[in-house]
Amino acid sequence: MSTKVNKHGSTGRKLRVAVNHVEFTKYSEREIIQYDIELQPEGTEFKKLPPPELMRSVFDQCMRIHRASRLGNTHMVYDARKIAYAPQRVCGPTETLRLEVSHSEAGRASKYIVQIREAAVIDPSSVTRFIRGDAGTEMADIQPALTAMDLAIGSVAHQDMVGFGRSFFTRAQAMQTSGGLELWRGFSLSVRPGMERLFLNVNTAVTAMYMPGSLLNALLAVFDLQGAEQLRGHIDQSRAREMSAYLRGLTLYLRHRGITGKRKFAVKGITSAALDRESFEWEDPDRPGHPETVSIAQYYAKRYNIKLRYPYLPGLVGRKNAIFPIELCEVAENQRYRGKLGDRQTADMVRFACQRPEDNRNRIEDALKQLNFAESPVTAAFGLTLTNRLAEVESRVLPAPIINYGRASQEPTLSPASGAWNLRGKRVSTPGASLEFWAVLVLSRQRDLPMNRVQAFVTMLVDTCIQTGYDIRQNRPPIVYGNLNSDLGREMRHACDAINLPPKRPPQLLLVVLPSTNAHVYQTIKNCAYTTLGIQTQCMQAKNMQRPSTQYCANLCLKINTKLGGTNQALTPSHLQKLVHNKPTLFMGCDVTHPAPGEQHKPSIASVVGSTDFMGLRYSATLIQLPSRQELVFKLQDAVVRHLKLFFKGTKTKPRHIIFYRDGVGETQFSQVRDRELIEIQRACSSVEPGYKPEITFLAVLKRHNTRFFPLNRTGDRTGNCMPGTVIDRSITIPALFDFYLFSHAAIQGTSRPTHYYVLHNDAKFTADEIQELTYHLCFTYAICTRSVSLVPPVYYAHRVADRARCHMVDMGVGFEDASSATSGYYGGAGTSTRQTDDPDRATKIIKTHENLDETMYFM
Repeated sequence: MSTKVNKHGSTGRKLRVAVNHVEFTKYSEREIIQYDIELQPEGTEFKKLPPPELMRSVFDQCMRIHRASRLGNTHMVYDARKIAYAPQRVCGPTETLRLEVSHSEAGRASKYIVQIREAAVIDPSSVTRFIRGDAGTEMADIQPALTAMDLAIGSVAHQDMVGFGRSFFTRAQAMQTSGGLELWRGFSLSVRPGMERLFLNVNTAVTAMYMPGSLLNALLAVFDLQGAEQLRGHIDQSRAREMSAYLRGLTLYLRHRGITGKRKFAVKGITSAALDRESFEWEDPDRPGHPETVSIAQYYAKRYNIKLRYPYLPGLVGRKNAIFPIELCEVAENQRYRGKLGDRQTADMVRFACQRPEDNRNRIEDALKQLNFAESPVTAAFGLTLTNRLAEVESRVLPAPIINYGRASQEPTLSPASGAWNLRGKRVSTPGASLEFWAVLVLSRQRDLPMNRVQAFVTMLVDTCIQTGYDIRQNRPPIVYGNLNSDLGREMRHACDAINLPPKRPPQLLLVVLPSTNAHVYQTIKNCAYTTLGIQTQCMQAKNMQRPSTQYCANLCLKINTKLGGTNQALTPSHLQKLVHNKPTLFMGCDVTHPAPGEQHKPSIASVVGSTDFMGLRYSATLIQLPSRQELVFKLQDAVVRHLKLFFKGTKTKPRHIIFYRDGVGETQFSQVRDRELIEIQRACSSVEPGYKPEITFLAVLKRHNTRFFPLNRTGDRTGNCMPGTVIDRSITIPALFDFYLFSHAAIQGTSRPTHYYVLHNDAKFTADEIQELTYHLCFTYAICTRSVSLVPPVYYAHRVADRARCHMVDMGVGFEDASSATSGYYGGAGTSTRQTDDPDRATKIIKTHENLDETMYFM
């Protein structure tokens, strides 16, 4: 992937910044031995791997017992699944080392067998060749050595913290949030290659954890109730689904006087009937030969002499369909919540995680002192030595572009060095179609939002749009009140019918006023608009109509103008053309989003957007449905063909250059994704016209990374973050790649995260200065924002399209169906679906949008 052009830029003001990387002063190039680990209970085997914490605990106990006597005092590090690493051999290359160990959990002792077999020999000198920039070594080649080092470093944190992958957390300073959860602080550790140096990346982290203790109290917190009595007779499918989402993947302890210690189990489902109505046939051990039908509540009374306090609650279904009362269950400690957080929980998480850069840096430095790698026998055994301070690197602050608004603006051009500006005295650069045929659908009750209040807001919106240069001819659209709980598609049609439309003329816009941020209502409205009615919709919350402001109306104006074909601000045409080498350029963005954990029946979605004008301001979108969790974009060729044709339709010119920004790809997948998708793009071009070969520049975009930078000597912005335009392309970037970190936005709060760009293919032979400046300046053209954004707009738009994808899908709800078993009916799978996964509707295909919207920016 190396390129002959200069990968290091020189434009901009140079500044030193600190980075959350610690340099390795030494790492051993001795061979690291990789071992396959088979850990099983004595005399039997696991049907599936138990939780990592049990595997790690058993393995660590085995090491303590056998290290001196059987392992030659060799330290091994283990991934808590099936792989371990050692700095030297603990057995012969073809031998199997068999170790026995006894391990106690919850007062119950068990014996295990640990078998160790050599699987591979890793050469860490490949890391040296990679960071030196030697040709022929790629990121995937050094991953085994980095993984071994990660585990060696992580073993230090595991001693005092709870670990999940490369992240480690502690309950100290935890914050309780709603829904039976609490928030923990911690940090992530990852070994990263740099320019002729190796680093340890250390970043702060937060996560949601289950609150240990009474399960009943936790479920009351989930439903925001004061007592179990409030659940009597009120666990319908909706609440069962909510309960099931909380229990998914959760490990519980059953503890009562009828058993020894605490019995651990996982939840399979929830009974559909209460414990005093869920019955089965049981034979009392004291009365053999006399089976009787008893309820679960009666069984606990007869078998264990336990009178349940809440027999009207459902039970939990465990292995072999055993049923356990909620009131006798406890949530085990140290369990991470992997479900989707609610609005309140998300807000708490944001507040908990938000830290000023200076505070963030202090926490990282405190973590390094706490870990004290210099005293670790494990890191010493693997030959790893680190400095005790954060590295400093060179950065440059690129100049901001000139932004252009309409000629009638009081200030038609500006250059916002701070990354933000306002719309006062400005008019949109190109107004969209004049708004004449539109209506307002109010889904709040009329007594909460009376007609005069709605009309006053509409008047303010119309006046603001006209002042901003967007023409609204109909200043008194029909206002229709709808029923939120009825058929929303019918309510939307009813509002459209109130518009005085010419024959065969569809409505231009439906302004929909919602009483809350209910996601299901929003998705239903958009689904109907995108697939059935084919009309532009603009949703807003009723509270913003209650307290209208010109700033809010101006923001709505930007969205409406964009949806109806206008553009709001633009770069100077001659400047942009210079940046793209004076060639007609098609800007494209692509992202792949996957369903949440536990929702394997849902498809993954690829979103592809492409510009339709010379200025990279107008975009159209294509959605591709993929098999669940697939990363490569099938049917990309079809999507690119479509966008080539739409670019020609909008410009009457074929693009001579395609700049393709690809999000959603990990560093180890670069070669695979680049090679396959680059071929798809080239095939698309040749299928449009034989011999048609525009230049292609292919960039990967990574936003989810743990690298953070901290300005030195008060050179940051007012929040203490790096200034917009800050770019870093030295020291910590990857030698074999052409990559850079870019702060293209002004932080509002917390510690800003740069976007990491990788130039994987470069037909245009962009220099570092050219591609960095182009990418930064494009971030000022995001259609509905008066500030530069953190992500280049083609990718930002692809994100928005992917987010709207669920609105295209008829059935995007979590699968949750009644299932039956031999002994009990129950709500199955703790939230998993019983539907088949080979549904032909889940096959790879392009998802159609209504023809009225198909070439518009409906997704804004």
